[in-house]
Amino acid sequence: MPGMCVIGLQWGDEAKGKLVDLLTERHDFVVRYQGGANAGHTVVAGGEKYKLSLIPSGIFNPRVQCVIAGGVVINPPSLIQEIDSLVGRGIKIDANLAISDRAHVIFPWHFIEDRAMNEGTADGESIGTTQRGIGPCYRDKVGRSYAIRLGDLYRDSIGQRVERIVATKRQMLAGLADVAELDAGKILAEYRGFAERLRPHVMDTTTVLLDALEAGRRVLFEGAQGALLDVDHGTFPFVTSSNSSGVGVCAGAGVPPRYVNRALGVVKAYCTRVGGGPFPTEQENDTGQHIRERGNEFGTVTKRPRRCGWFDAVAARYTARLSGVDTLAVMLLDVLSELDEIQVCTAYEIDGQRTANFPSHVDDLRRVKPVYETLAGWREEITDVKRIEDLPANARAYLERLSQLVGRPVEVVSVGPDRMQTMFSAQSALLVK
Repeated sequence: MPGMCVIGLQWGDEAKGKLVDLLTERHDFVVRYQGGANAGHTVVAGGEKYKLSLIPSGIFNPRVQCVIAGGVVINPPSLIQEIDSLVGRGIKIDANLAISDRAHVIFPWHFIEDRAMNEGTADGESIGTTQRGIGPCYRDKVGRSYAIRLGDLYRDSIGQRVERIVATKRQMLAGLADVAELDAGKILAEYRGFAERLRPHVMDTTTVLLDALEAGRRVLFEGAQGALLDVDHGTFPFVTSSNSSGVGVCAGAGVPPRYVNRALGVVKAYCTRVGGGPFPTEQENDTGQHIRERGNEFGTVTKRPRRCGWFDAVAARYTARLSGVDTLAVMLLDVLSELDEIQVCTAYEIDGQRTANFPSHVDDLRRVKPVYETLAGWREEITDVKRIEDLPANARAYLERLSQLVGRPVEVVSVGPDRMQTMFSAQSALLVK
């Protein structure tokens, strides 16, 4: 089984990094294939907490080759800072990290554009951008004329390209933002320095991965953010700038579908969202605050408080089908302890009509009324439980109901942030040795 992907099925922050860290033991490569430094993963290893933004979560296993593929957009100083921080804490990073020369580069003008042009949608509601230049960089990538890839930084022509782009961007942004900091010479010198720091890691990762897969090496593809933020299939325009569902794996990594033959969908036992956009099951009340505080629901990268609500099975079933997932991992189940009752959204009502389908238009999603099913909660603390079979009866019943509603078996359950607080079903093919 050469290729497996781990996909978040909600609006991101599903604790995918912890699972990738665990599953790394059974793989030879771990690949980050889309997004940028706006996606944060938290991994707890050896009692230490690590926060990752660009580097794959498999970096804690020195035997594994980590790859940042061409579908990722890279802010070089952020990546270098992340590397230095990990090395400073004793994590090995040398030949075990490969960065695609096809990955597009975020420049200072992208940050200015992000601040100036992405204040919100046409009706003024905030999209929730992290203002890290991700969207403008992807926009230039699609537009092509003003895009620079990492491999371009090593070409003699880069100086002329930067000068031409800076001149154009200064004209475009004049009147919208202060463009005084856009000095072509200064930017060029700075980014050439970044390129030299990264040079030992930069290579054609597409060929590296194709060679590995054809040789039968085991590759784990690590998704960033969540499927409901997919630019084509999520809650547009309140989405990210890349394909964050399972459909983006092949394009972002540069591998054909035949090599991705298993998908694990990751959900929280409830739902969260950051930024604007509709959130049918949001609880702006004591329940939502309880979930936020107990689950420490604040952004890994931004520290922004997350919006919290009940599990939305309509949305999760949609993204599970979209991403072709085989099994589910239910994370942060412990956060729901201490609740007497737990609600699950099983259907939507739109204009009086009941549906089990997720709307394709954001205006329709705003109008839905969630249809809830109430399940009994549990008061027992479960953070020390080691087997799914030993969970309280009501917790097991909750997991079984989620499985039924989403249409996929639950294979992994997490009851805390540490590696040891993760349980695999007795039939799981993912058991970590």
